[in-house]
Amino acid sequence: MQYGKSLLLIAALFATHASAHGLWTEQRRGNIEVVYGHGAEDNAFKPQKVSGAWAFDASGKMIPVSVQRLADHARLQPLKPPAVLAVALNNGMWSQTADKKWINEGRSKVPGAIESTETLKYSLAIYQPGAKLPKLDQIKLLILPEVDPLTVGPGKSLPVRVLLDGKPAAGVKLIGDYRSAPNTLTTVTDKEGRARVLVRNEGLNVIAAQVEVPVKDSPDVNSRGLFSSLTFLGEPHHE
Repeated sequence: MQYGKSLLLIAALFATHASAHGLWTEQRRGNIEVVYGHGAEDNAFKPQKVSGAWAFDASGKMIPVSVQRLADHARLQPLKPPAVLAVALNNGMWSQTADKKWINEGRSKVPGAIESTETLKYSLAIYQPGAKLPKLDQIKLLILPEVDPLTVGPGKSLPVRVLLDGKPAAGVKLIGDYRSAPNTLTTVTDKEGRARVLVRNEGLNVIAAQVEVPVKDSPDVNSRGLFSSLTFLGEPHHE
């Protein structure tokens, strides 16, 4: 089964306060930091919202990773340098009131709510060339590179496939440079969930996607808002 445009409310891309921020990781001062933001914005967040982190070596074997929860953000600490790293953040349920305010609760706790969504954010980082990607079922919205992104190079196209709940997702809009141009749409996935995205940067590339999926029979939300990013360096780092 493929997810088509009828199931993905892609017109709602970045339309709500609850969905206005993305998730990715960056190397800073020798640490892997979890970044919650929108473009150049790097916002404080409750580190308890990081709901999972997974690290793997080049063969796809899992590496233990801990989450260091600091005052206003989180830091990931794998036991050894990973080839692949994934992280998830559960931003909880959000409901919009009639006066357009967003409250971080389900609609059952927000009288008169006109819209409600549960927001989940994911990121996949590729650090080492030739890394074997393991199954990533825990990443509910996944931008999966179909070739090694570290071998493509700036100015060339990276083929990717977007999976929603493990199935190809058609009609998903991709942002090729979320960190620098978070509102500039680059391409849209085809009926098999595939697209080609231009590698823009010699440094960190953050490719992003976001979808809203209707939810039935829930007392608290009428949709799931999912964000996902794929990050990698456009060229190898040299001292």
